[in-house]
Amino acid sequence: MTNPLAQLAANGVSIWLDDLSRTRIESGQLAELISSRSVSGVTTNPTIFAGSIGKGEGYGSQVSALAAAGATAAEAIFEITTKDVADACDIFAGVYASSKGFDGRVSIEVEPGLANDTAATVTQAKELFAKVNRENVMIKIPATKAGLAAITEVIASGISVNVTLIFSLQRYREVIAAYKAGIALAKAAGHDLSMIHSVASFFVSRVDTEIDKRLVAVGTQDATAMKSKAALANARLAYEVFEQEFDTADWAELASAGANKQRPLMASTGVKDPALSDTLYVTELVAPELVNTMPEKTMEAVFDHGVVPANSITNKYEEAKLVLHTIGAMGISYDEVTTLLEAEGVEKFIVSWNELVASVEAALQAAK
Repeated sequence: MTNPLAQLAANGVSIWLDDLSRTRIESGQLAELISSRSVSGVTTNPTIFAGSIGKGEGYGSQVSALAAAGATAAEAIFEITTKDVADACDIFAGVYASSKGFDGRVSIEVEPGLANDTAATVTQAKELFAKVNRENVMIKIPATKAGLAAITEVIASGISVNVTLIFSLQRYREVIAAYKAGIALAKAAGHDLSMIHSVASFFVSRVDTEIDKRLVAVGTQDATAMKSKAALANARLAYEVFEQEFDTADWAELASAGANKQRPLMASTGVKDPALSDTLYVTELVAPELVNTMPEKTMEAVFDHGVVPANSITNKYEEAKLVLHTIGAMGISYDEVTTLLEAEGVEKFIVSWNELVASVEAALQAAK
């Protein structure tokens, strides 16, 4: 008998876990999720590593060795996180091979403080890729203006990229353009295009959090009726952009040379509002060639009671456009919201990074 997560995977959605820790790796629990929960990849970010390293579970011996070697906190973070990601890549090597590189992916993010520095982002992306030294690693680069140029350059060098922190449809189009430009350069440089993969991470729940707050401030019955609709509408229209941008003559030429589409990834899919269904941003975002990266709590909710449709995106474009139009007509600026969310997203990751640095510094001191 199939379960909802297996059904989700059968309907074309790749299930990636939005979490990683050494305990999860060494206990065998991460490997077990491949068979029991249809998990086919892992994403990480500074917040996740701050949590797992902050708890200290499983990191003692490496921290002691790094402290003895006189490592700085930044050097220690680099060594610790790349080891976790390399070990996770090994666990997913079979999935990577069987899916021909589309899945079995583990993502690691460049330092968030570099989000507005193209050159430094490219340098660190290459350093992370070389250090992890696994084909199935993906380097996460934020979709800031500076990030766009970095995406092109990193893809051009043959490195697979997970573009993160996308909120607006316009920025998503720019991300796809940056990816295509990188693929064209990779082709010119003689890279095997079939080996280069990318996903574009569209953040979901934060859109509802911000727009719902503004709808409440509008205060009318009509405004209240639009709550918790914007995020799904935005995500569905992102999928329409994906369909449009990879059905063009310029892409057809690259595809004929072996290039892979940059798949849309739904991120931030745990609900923030307890009044909402805890499976909302998963079961209402089902379509082929999609990735959904879930916190474990959300994944378990879908496994337990998710009702998975065959498709809950491509038949709802007009409805989605009406939702965003209606909200805009109430005086809520889509561009203002998405610009704010990008800036806040970068800032939140910088705060988490600083927490990570502080916890690692404390651990290094304690180990001396």
